Amino acid sequence: MTEDNSMTKENPFEALTPDFILDAVESRGLYSDGRAIALNSYENRVLQIGIEDTNPVIAKFYRPNRWTQEQILEEHRFCFELVEQELPVVAPMVTNGESLFKYGDYYCALFERKGGHAPELDNLDNLFTLGRFLGRIHRVGQAKTYQQRPSLTPQTYGHDSIDYIIEHALPAEVKMPYESLARDIMKLVDELWQRAGQQKSIRVHGDCHVGNILWRDDNPHFVDLDDSRMAPAVQDIWMLLSGERDQQQQQLMEIIEGYQEFCDFNVAELQLVECLRTLRMIYHSAWLARRWHDPAFKFAFPYFGSVQYWQEQILDLRVQFAELQEAPVSLPHY
Repeated sequence: MTEDNSMTKENPFEALTPDFILDAVESRGLYSDGRAIALNSYENRVLQIGIEDTNPVIAKFYRPNRWTQEQILEEHRFCFELVEQELPVVAPMVTNGESLFKYGDYYCALFERKGGHAPELDNLDNLFTLGRFLGRIHRVGQAKTYQQRPSLTPQTYGHDSIDYIIEHALPAEVKMPYESLARDIMKLVDELWQRAGQQKSIRVHGDCHVGNILWRDDNPHFVDLDDSRMAPAVQDIWMLLSGERDQQQQQLMEIIEGYQEFCDFNVAELQLVECLRTLRMIYHSAWLARRWHDPAFKFAFPYFGSVQYWQEQILDLRVQFAELQEAPVSLPHY
């Protein structure tokens, strides 16, 4: 089993009352001071819990039926491998001899709280530093493979997402134009993916955007590897790029210069950057559709599902279709 598509549970987190949450944390031998602050997370439920006479901890309650126990533990083991190499990844705490525990119907994990802010990506020195750490992370990531977690491919992120959207989410008014455009885009993505040649998939962070990087004292802390999976290395790089093409090339050169101090980078993967951006756009809409039974999603994304939402998606995908037909971002000196 990989990611749950079930629409049967109206509120998968309805049992997470304040008392339940504090009892879960205290079951690990920690004593709460009663403070609980919900943090920004939709897929799971993540809270900062105050602990008596010491620093708060972060409690994560995994969405039921999304990952199996073994899939979660695979990610935890990857985190521990990274920490063993003195990499700044926030790994789960080990309490009572385990990093993952069951409380009620929920798998749970606790993490140390780390302070920091989002990195300034317009600072080239920051990008060089991020590149060095990503190179070290990927050096560990390529040493083993996930056996239980899924891979990021055009099929899993693109075709499967489109099939779900068409079956469950599209209003009749936009079904034909969206499906036609999405199928054409995926045909091009498939061609570009093949053109990039045989790609090596490694264990990656999977969702390496600025919201999952805490910057402090000129160094990053990488958090939330919940989306970690097998994917091309460039998956952890492209989300750090922004702006016009010349800006992205300059940013990319800094990242890769730092990256290559510790890990070789296959420049052929740069042909996948716009493919991966396209897949993320499609996957995001499918993710919202799959989670629409969760009241938190209706509250946070009230616009989703309307005809206007899908019309805007069509416009965005048309722009992306054009981007896919442009020459990929490149590294002139590699």
